[in-house]
Amino acid sequence: MFMHIIKQHFPALSPLQKEQFHALQPLYEYWNARINVISRKDAENLYLHHVLHSLAIAKIIDFKPGTVILDAGTGGGFPGVPLAIYFPLVQFILMDSIAKKMKVVEAVIRELKLENCIPLTGRVEKLNNKVDFVVVRAVTDMATLLKWTGKNIRPGGNNTLKNGLLALKGGELDEELKAVSSEVNVFNISDYFGEPFFETKKVVYVEGVVV
Repeated sequence: MFMHIIKQHFPALSPLQKEQFHALQPLYEYWNARINVISRKDAENLYLHHVLHSLAIAKIIDFKPGTVILDAGTGGGFPGVPLAIYFPLVQFILMDSIAKKMKVVEAVIRELKLENCIPLTGRVEKLNNKVDFVVVRAVTDMATLLKWTGKNIRPGGNNTLKNGLLALKGGELDEELKAVSSEVNVFNISDYFGEPFFETKKVVYVEGVVV
């Protein structure tokens, strides 16, 4: 079940967090057989390719209690669900325009009793809520992401990083990032996780975007 990979990188998990992470495999196996939110061939790599990948953001920033985060285009609940388990005192809004995917997210939140999660079905570019950070994984290019979500990020912040956008990205990013006028920092996930899967994976942080 590969839960050991989460414990290896995050050894200080509480008993409840371990229980919640452990429950993800059977939950996603059940729902993925009904509504495809993870590639079927990739389902056996849930903890490495999806859960641990999502938690790379927790290596970049330790969100303070009370922080509000929007997971834009959450799909099956990544990176929002693993981050919500890891940061139980942080508020998460998990949003996607595809209703059947949000049905899975709602079920996972309900089963895990994640009281710090609000599921929303709709298009993120129409959302008016103000948040501290936007997190995304494999949604679209950075310029489009900023256009859609920059309006939602309130200025300032109380964390070690100023409020902004944190995107899980892969591959060559130079051309994509040329279109971003705000300050950008790129973190190599391989600096934190040694597994080969993360060799080309990155967390891209854009500071304090208000469009």
